[in-house]
Amino acid sequence: MTTVDMTTLSTGEADTAPLLEVRDLHVEFNVRDDIAKAVNGVSYSVNAGETLAVLGESGSGKSVTAQAIMGILDSPPGRITRGEVLFHGEDILKLPENERRKLRGAKMAMIFQDALSSLNPVLSVGFQLGEMFRAHQGFSRKAAKAKAIELMERVRIPAAKERVNDYPHQFSGGMRQRIMIAMALALEPDLIIADEPTTALDVTVQAQVMDLLAELQREYNMGLILITHDLGVVADVADKIAVMYAGRIVETAPIHELYKRPAHPYTRGLLDSIPRLDQKGQELYAIKGLPPNLLKIPSGCAFNPRCPKAQDICRTEVPVLASVTEQDGSELVGRGSACHFWKETLNG
Repeated sequence: MTTVDMTTLSTGEADTAPLLEVRDLHVEFNVRDDIAKAVNGVSYSVNAGETLAVLGESGSGKSVTAQAIMGILDSPPGRITRGEVLFHGEDILKLPENERRKLRGAKMAMIFQDALSSLNPVLSVGFQLGEMFRAHQGFSRKAAKAKAIELMERVRIPAAKERVNDYPHQFSGGMRQRIMIAMALALEPDLIIADEPTTALDVTVQAQVMDLLAELQREYNMGLILITHDLGVVADVADKIAVMYAGRIVETAPIHELYKRPAHPYTRGLLDSIPRLDQKGQELYAIKGLPPNLLKIPSGCAFNPRCPKAQDICRTEVPVLASVTEQDGSELVGRGSACHFWKETLNG
């Protein structure tokens, strides 16, 4: 069995050094008299101009991994216990806080899932957008306001000149999310992490926001990490996908190959849970059980209590993320699965 190095997985289109490499990242939270292991050895990479979708149910460790990368993890109670985060080849976890602060916004930025709570309700959106230029580039208020209007127009907010002095509550949910995207793009960072950017938006607005993100990413050649629990949201924008469960990556693949042939029962369950037009009138499928308590992660494969394929070995041995191959032994590029019985799922 060949173990997959997640930092080298790609769609086979580039051999250049990744923009971002996360290596064996571990994050824990002190909870009363116990420890919650939120991230348990996550490794992945993103190239310039590439979109990585990180998928999983709530509590799988997606957002905590992103917060650790950005350096905004609540500490205490959270702490990084092991791992590296290489950005342009430099381990940013070793940088002093003042150096990390310079990276945030200028070189890497994050779009949060709840725009209304992320924006300051007592400051106009123009002031908040302009603050990026005042703080990082020393712009005057007038020049910063002009840049704010330019950004609002760039993300297609109608009547930007008239609305630059409006407050967050005066915008719809979709428009607020566009403002968050504009804020992340302000200084043209190399990497953007979008944490559930379409949560609470209707389907039409979701599509508009995702199309806008994809368009801007191509224009600026940014790396994009898209965190979501919805496979439908990422279908047309992601290049590759990493599926997380209980703080680990359990499957990785180029996006369209994963849709066609998943190699982990958890991924298969997520795909089967998507409503389909040809199932009208039928009961929707749902994965049985609940995600594990991070204070008491099951032994062996964490998914085994919910897995229809679980056997004795699944309850005792933690499966490694192994390379996925065809039946003739030929390797499927960029594919990995942390399942003892991935062959049965892939070829089932």
